[in-house]
Order: sequence, then C-alpha cells, then structure tokens
Amino acid sequence: MASLLLVMAALIGIDVLVLPMPPSPSPRGLSRTYHDPLHGAITLNRRDPVEALLVRLIDMPEFQRLRRIRQLGAASLTFHGAESSRFTHSLGVMAIARRAFDQLAQDNPDLHDHRATVLCAALLHDLGHGPFSHTCEDIFGSHHELWTQRILAESEPIRSALDAFSADLRPQISQVYEKQHPIPLVWQLVSSQLDCDRLDYLMRDSHFTGASYGRLDLDRILMALRYDPNSGQLTVAQKGITAIEHYLTVRFFMYAQIYHHPKNIAATWVLEHAFQRARELFAEGAVEADEVMADWLRGDCDRLPLDHYLGADDTLFVYHLQRWQRHPDPILADLCRRFIHRDLLKTHDITALSPDQHPLLLAELYPHLKDAGFAPDYYGGIRVAWNRGYTLYQRGIKLKTDDGLQEISDASPLVKTLTQPLQKVWLLYPREVDVRGGAIALLSP
Repeated sequence: MASLLLVMAALIGIDVLVLPMPPSPSPRGLSRTYHDPLHGAITLNRRDPVEALLVRLIDMPEFQRLRRIRQLGAASLTFHGAESSRFTHSLGVMAIARRAFDQLAQDNPDLHDHRATVLCAALLHDLGHGPFSHTCEDIFGSHHELWTQRILAESEPIRSALDAFSADLRPQISQVYEKQHPIPLVWQLVSSQLDCDRLDYLMRDSHFTGASYGRLDLDRILMALRYDPNSGQLTVAQKGITAIEHYLTVRFFMYAQIYHHPKNIAATWVLEHAFQRARELFAEGAVEADEVMADWLRGDCDRLPLDHYLGADDTLFVYHLQRWQRHPDPILADLCRRFIHRDLLKTHDITALSPDQHPLLLAELYPHLKDAGFAPDYYGGIRVAWNRGYTLYQRGIKLKTDDGLQEISDASPLVKTLTQPLQKVWLLYPREVDVRGGAIALLSP
C-alpha cells in the first residue's frame, strides 16, 4: 500500500516525506525457549498472559539465584554428574505441570481460571531453597517452604509482578503451598503423592546421576490423569495403574540407591559438622566470615533478613569452606578439607544390629577416635535413613473406577508392599581409625 501511494505521488509531482516504519515484532521475540535435557524445548509464548508472566518471573534475580544451588546438594561427591540446579528442576516442574493442567482443562473448562495459579506455583515452588538444597535444612534448621512464602510476600519485584497479573494470584499460590486451595487438584499437581515436582526430580536425578531407576513413562502417567469434579481431586484412570505402580517403585529405588547412598550420608555428615564447628567458633569470635555468612552462622536462619537469605548460595558456602581449610582450629580446618577434597568418613551398614547395641558400638568407637587424635563428637556417630515408596500423604493417590474413587494401595498389592517402611542404619568414622576388636567386631560380615 505504501509503495502504491509513493508511485501516485510521483506521477502528480508531490514530494512525500517517508518516515521509517517501526519494525514489526519478530515471531521469535514473542517466545522464549529453554532446551531441557529431559523435556526438550520448553517454549513460553509471550502472547499468552500467563506465560508472559512466567518469563518475567524466570528473569528475576530471586529465580536466577536457583542456578547457583545444586539440586542434589553434596551428591556430586558420590555421583559426579549430579551437577544440575534447582533452576533446571523448577523449569521442568513447570513444563510438566503445564502439560498436565492443559490436558485436564481441555475436558474440564471450569479449570481454565486456575492456570496461572498452577503454573506459577509449580515454577516458584523451590524458590526458598538454601545452599546445598535439602542439606541446608539439615545443617541450619531452615525450612525452604517457609522461605518460599516469605519471598513471595517480601520480594517487591515478585510481589508486584504477581499482583499486577491479578490481586488474587499471590493468595492462591500460598493456598497451593499450604494445601488449602478449595480445588484440591490445583495443589495436588504441585505437592502430593503424584505431583509434577516428584515426576521431574525422579527423572532428572536419575538422568544426572547416571542411574537407570528413574526412567518413568511420563507420557503414560500424564495420559492417565483425571479430574473428579465431585471431590475436586486429581485422580488416575484405572488403566493407568501399572504406570503409577512403576512410578512408585522408581521412587522407592531412587531413595534407597541414590538419595540415601552411604557416601551421600557421609558427605552430608562432614558438611554439617564443618558448619557446626564454624558456628561454635563464630560465637567465640574465632571465625571470620563476610556479612551474609556471618548472619547464617549467628542464629535462627528462618529469621534472616531477606537479602541475606537470598545472598547465600553454593558458591558463597564453598568459598568459606575453602578459606576455613587454613583456620588454626584443627577440627574446622580438617572437616573443611575433607569436604573440599572428598576425603569423607567411612560408612558401615549396621542395620542388622538392634537399637540397644548402638550405644555399645559408640562407646567402643570413641576411645579409638581419641587415640587417633579425633574429636569423637565430630568424627563418629550413627545415622538412620527411612525409605517408604508410598504413604497416604495428602490424600494418597485415588483411582477413578466405575464404583467411584478407590485408594491405590487397596487396589494394588505392589503398592501395598511399598507402604512398608525400610530402615537403614549407618556407623560413620574416619578411615584412619582401626575399629577392629571389641564391640566393633560386630561390624564384621
């Protein structure tokens, strides 16, 4: 049209001032794609108001911080490929939640209004994790769920973005995290016995540790998901029971063989006791730390200022462990060295022993530690790990049958078996210590 007008103006001798036209939006500029090793291309379309909001949230420093927090804490000392971050996991959870929700909403249009709540809650569910993920909670007693809620409430950029989308969005996301949303499916997709969080971390952790236990049939599981309008619950079609049995079995093996691997337990022990010693010395004025680390060492980590919580990540913690290797306190220096250089404690399975024998074992171990120059409270102890493939946590998993909803453990003998807890007990001590003789002889096969 513009070219035609120019030709006509030239024919009648009129000068025309031609102004440059603003560039039209590129189709590529209207989308954002993350290439994920599990889910392929995760593309967010900015024409969709919900997905435009997700892009804004992802770009915020509070979410970018998750790139610097390992998904599996110290597990890379056991599985060298376990380098993925909470950032990649959070994107994966959102991607699975989008697939699941959009599929369910096709058959249940009344759910459409809750899309922003589900996808934002899925994306932001781990926003409150501290350094080394769950290991941080073991060390400092912090609670990532509490911090996720605090960040939503206290971070001005995140709060403003959510409130600008809808005044109801932030309260509804909080309802998801508190499992109080009036439609149970909305929070069950994010946190339940069959949620998008577990589906992603089982697959992702299996992929990055090199284990084969976590190879789920994700497509089959998502195809089997149903919405029960009467109860508002997330349910599973009866034909999907085998895929769910497989998923729960995978979860059992991942905990037994990956999350509760004895080397993971040993690495966590060393890290925990290094920071325990640092906190003791800091209270005496004998440890130097930057302002953020000092606040973490000082006291109640659930009451930190927001900027000091968000200022902590794996990089900051490892930096201080590196420094403290040269500390004059031999316990702190040695524990930091052991973690940095993977000189971990030995673990010995003592599950077969009765709990009454554990104090006897420690009483026999402690003199060996002292003779070798080790402080018993830091270098010897017992750790217990519990594993259960399935519980009735948050209403369990319900099958949608012709006779109504049925608890899956009542319908599947395999799932019923997975409800039984399995306990593993480990004795930890330095490899430099000779533990032969006396009660320690019980360790012999």
